[in-house]
Formats: sequence, structure tokens, C-alpha cells
Amino acid sequence: MSRYVLDSNCYIDASRNAEDQEALGHFVTWAAPQLHLSSVVAAELRAGARLPRERRRLENLVLNPFVRRKRVITPGAAAWDALGLTLATLSEQEGSELHLVRRGFAFDVLLAYSAREAGATVVTRNRRDMARIRRVFAFDFVAPYPERH
Repeated sequence: MSRYVLDSNCYIDASRNAEDQEALGHFVTWAAPQLHLSSVVAAELRAGARLPRERRRLENLVLNPFVRRKRVITPGAAAWDALGLTLATLSEQEGSELHLVRRGFAFDVLLAYSAREAGATVVTRNRRDMARIRRVFAFDFVAPYPERH
């Protein structure tokens, strides 16, 4: 059975839109045993929770269940190495400059590589950036939300 890790955009969209919340809920209902949290995504979500009550809600409803079940994927040294290699490779291929790289793109590289190490598929709405990253190293990603198989 596949392991999955959700990109932050899945959680953010679900918090803003009832239809996305329903789609995420349906996915989580069947995928929960295979679902993991990326510490990168946890950091992004925490950064967006500006009010104390938003942070408590995030911790209680989203983050703590993964921590309790020891289902948190964290980038190791190889993921950080992959980040540097990916940025250098894409800079060479695309002519972009490192200081112009969006912070979110760097987070996506860390998410992608750590998911690869854990044997997990990234579930994301950000297909464009994930496809760019996959030009440098192989990993699995799908658009929300995969069907149960």
C-alpha cells in the first residue's frame, strides 16, 4: 500500500474552501493509515498560523495526531544535499539566480526528497514546481486527491 504526504497547499486550500475541505476529508478517511506529515509542511503551516488560537487548533487537529503516531517525515542530510544540487542544476538549466528562488520552492525540494527517502508519494496542487524538481531527481507526486486502490 502506498504512503502519502500532503503538501501544505492541500491543508491551506481545505482551510479556505468547503469543497476542498470535503475532498481532503474524503481522502484522509481512507488514506489515514498510510498518511504521514512532513516537518517541512508543519513549519509552513505553523508560520501561517498567526494567532494563538489558530496555532492551538493547528497543533490539536493536524500536527499532534501525526506526532503521537510517529508519522513525521523529516529531511535528513541527503535532502539538504539534494536541495543544493537541485537549485544549482535548475539554475544552470534555466538561467535562474539562487537569490531569486522562492523560499517555497526550496521547501518543496526538501519535501520531495524526504518523501522519496520515506517511500511516500507527495500529494500536491503544485504540479509545475514538482515537475521541475523531478527533472533533477526521481520521486512520486500526484494531484489531489488520488483514488483508493
